[in-house]
Amino acid sequence: MPLPRALAPLRSPAYRRLAASLALSLVANGSWAVTVVWQVVALGGGPAELSLVGGLSAAGTLGAALPGGVLADRVPQRHLLLAVTLLSAVPVAAVGGLSLAGALPLPLLAVAGLLGGVALGLHYPAYSALVPALLPPEQVLAANGLEGAMRPALYQVAGPAAAGLLVAALSPGAALLATAAASLGATLCVLGLPLLPVRRGVAAGHPAAALLADLREGLAYLRRTRWLLATLLFASLVLLLTTGPLQVLAPFALRDRAGGGPLQHALVLAAFGVGGALGSLVVASRPLPRRYLTTVVALWALGCLPLAVFGTAERVWPMVAAGVVAGAGIHGGLVVWGTLLQRRVPAALLGRVSSLDFVVSGALVPVSVALAGPLSEGVGLSAAFLAAGLAPPVLAVVVLLVARLPADERASPLDDGAPPRPGEQAPAGR
Repeated sequence: MPLPRALAPLRSPAYRRLAASLALSLVANGSWAVTVVWQVVALGGGPAELSLVGGLSAAGTLGAALPGGVLADRVPQRHLLLAVTLLSAVPVAAVGGLSLAGALPLPLLAVAGLLGGVALGLHYPAYSALVPALLPPEQVLAANGLEGAMRPALYQVAGPAAAGLLVAALSPGAALLATAAASLGATLCVLGLPLLPVRRGVAAGHPAAALLADLREGLAYLRRTRWLLATLLFASLVLLLTTGPLQVLAPFALRDRAGGGPLQHALVLAAFGVGGALGSLVVASRPLPRRYLTTVVALWALGCLPLAVFGTAERVWPMVAAGVVAGAGIHGGLVVWGTLLQRRVPAALLGRVSSLDFVVSGALVPVSVALAGPLSEGVGLSAAFLAAGLAPPVLAVVVLLVARLPADERASPLDDGAPPRPGEQAPAGR
């Protein structure tokens, strides 16, 4: 797919507004990821305290994702995105003001992290369901490629870089206020989105019963769809191994072993972002791989290998190089994965399946984040990062063989218009 075709979704005014809101939200999330580390440090905390804040945020995300998926199939996604951006802006602005006043307690920072996690859990299914409603089918891969390029570039480069500079030059409180301002800008962009009809009406009967029925329908689809369940379980184990070391231990590996600080931390996150943007654009510039499931699993597994460098490096630049390679593999796989969901999952189920994607793949993230600090004190930083880098490729081979993913993708090609294999849903709206 040539680059002009990769930019085709931007011709749609509605998609441009959605992309702008996503861009500002990603900047805010990336800024928070760096700022919260150094705000915890400024409050006298260490890995255990950062694990608490990060664990609550991850728990909020997972707790909101399933209800968010049900709502995304029943409520106009514009309403959900408005709630998300406001929930991201207001609490962070409050803790930023308290930080500047020198009156911020650590528990309140943890509450802000929890609310931000809830906002993230609501955002993912609403955004995923809205993209194919705004664009024609042939532009969905390009939109995923653009998102795949924006996500690392803004979440892991622009947001962290801005936060690192603000923390170093001013204070964590100033960076928190800037984070809130970016979320407020996303709110203004969402206000310009069209109000589209939902694909599924509210059934008669008690609303709670109807919502539970919707959730059961999504779970049933997940259970009977082998390729989906197997890939999500693989992603869950990979995130268990990698999230805690990256979010909690990487800043302390930089500080204690390489003499780094906020700017070096932002540089390493930026390296992930640069690699992710490049990997996403490369994948989006080519046709969807014929062996799309094998490609997703392989890219995710190989993207984890460079994390082993964090267990051995004593200088910053090897960690930066490892971040570029890891970002390219992980985000390149995500571009194919997002397109796969939107091609093989029925439109009326897409919000719920997107939320299940988020929940199942991230189910062990709070465990990973919560255990990272105590685990590092028990086995050390090196062992944690070596496991994060070397175990995923082994798991990838197991899931490909046990779940017979190569046979599934051969039976259900997506690049030649062939129908899905028996027992699979036809791609919605295609």
